[in-house]
Amino acid sequence: MKLNLQGKRALITGSNVGIGQAISKTLAEEGAAVVIHGLEEDKVTHVTEKIKQNGGKAFGFVGDLSTDEGAAYIASQALESLGGIDILINNAGAYKNRGWMDATADNWAELYNINVLSVIRLVHHIVPQMKESGWGRIIQIASGEATQPFAAMPDYAATKAAQVNLTVSLSQELADTGITVNTVSPGIVVTETVQEFFRQTAEKQGWGSDWNEIEKHILKEFLPNTVGRLGKPEDVANLVAFLASPLSGYVNGADYRIDGGSTTCIN
Repeated sequence: MKLNLQGKRALITGSNVGIGQAISKTLAEEGAAVVIHGLEEDKVTHVTEKIKQNGGKAFGFVGDLSTDEGAAYIASQALESLGGIDILINNAGAYKNRGWMDATADNWAELYNINVLSVIRLVHHIVPQMKESGWGRIIQIASGEATQPFAAMPDYAATKAAQVNLTVSLSQELADTGITVNTVSPGIVVTETVQEFFRQTAEKQGWGSDWNEIEKHILKEFLPNTVGRLGKPEDVANLVAFLASPLSGYVNGADYRIDGGSTTCIN
């Protein structure tokens, strides 16, 4: 299937590592020009150059989306370098492994600013140009915790629920503009940071150091699913590529779970 992304222009936030990196590489392979964003210049440069070496078109910029100035800078650089943005992937975010009694009100506010207000900032900067062109795709990368939260990391889960909510509201705000807005909610996806977290857990639990064995314990004791494996960044990237394409024009305001069936709900 051809996704018809040739010539489309995409800004993927938090694309110097993990899921965002996989999304940027997939979109570039499908013919889109991409802007790589992150907080670490060396990683942004590495991903950008890798895409170029593989024949793709990419630009890389470093900026802090948790500030008005940082978001304005990234948006302006993306718009200038590509001549416009057709696809905005709001992937950048943060999480802390803490519980209800550990997270202060200030912690909650800080994480909300990073995970939610950064999305709002970029929407304000990018949507006017999308409206002018009469076409656009906005995709939030949320989490299965948005609909099935755990006791741990309640502040993170709440920010992801907010992303799902704002997607529906924004899709209605942008009715009849040619711009669609959707959410992708991954389950456990084995990125470097996730693998590091679970290796630390494995050491504490006595699961050993072999990753295949650790994964079995995760699926049995932490978050079972009906597929029998954990997710890969490329799994998420493939779904995002479809939603970012012209083929998804009848999909709007939706939340797509990609979690191996671990979230037990009808939708």
